[in-house]
Order: sequence, then structure tokens, then C-alpha cells
Amino acid sequence: MEPIQAIYENGVFHPIHPVSLPEKSLVQVIPQFPPMELKQDLDAIHAILDQRCETGISDLAARHDEHQP
Repeated sequence: MEPIQAIYENGVFHPIHPVSLPEKSLVQVIPQFPPMELKQDLDAIHAILDQRCETGISDLAARHDEHQP
């Protein structure tokens, strides 16, 4: 049997495509994220990390641990 892709929403798995199983079949679900989704998530994270912020403090990097206990 081929893997069944589904979306998890409000505590329920909703198959993306029609499923050919008898009603009330017991199945085992092993969550696995498609590789493309992970790449898109990582691309979004990297885009955020690439953003720059101008603080106006010229020695900020030198003082980064100034407030540590």
C-alpha cells in the first residue's frame, strides 16, 4: 500500500486524496514531513536570519554579553 498523505487539523488527520480502506480500519500513523516542506521552512528561517537591523549602536557586538549575570 502506498503512503497516505494527510493534513493534521484540530486533532484529526484528513487525507489529501481519497483512501481505499474499509471503514473503521485500524492503521498505524508514523508522522513524516515531506522533504520539500522542510526545505521551505528552512528557506523561510534563513530569510529571517538574513535580515539586518540597524540599532545605531556602533559597538553592539563588543557589548553583547554586558547584561549577562
